Amino acid sequence: MIIYDKLWETMRSKGISQNKLYKEYGVSRAQIDRLKHNRTVYTSTLDMLCGILGCDDISDVVTYIPDGKKEDPNGE
Repeated sequence: MIIYDKLWETMRSKGISQNKLYKEYGVSRAQIDRLKHNRTVYTSTLDMLCGILGCDDISDVVTYIPDGKKEDPNGE
């Protein structure tokens, strides 16, 4: 499973809101909704978001969690 919790953290730290993504950067509301609900998005969308946010790595916006496991902040 891919989750986008880190996207929202990175956006907060960069001062970029969902509204700004939509109005200033042309990210569709449908794509924002898909990200909010951890649904499938195109890699081109992730590439665009990383460009907007100045990411060092894709892990600034996504987290991979193997099926059957829950995210554990302690890595256990």
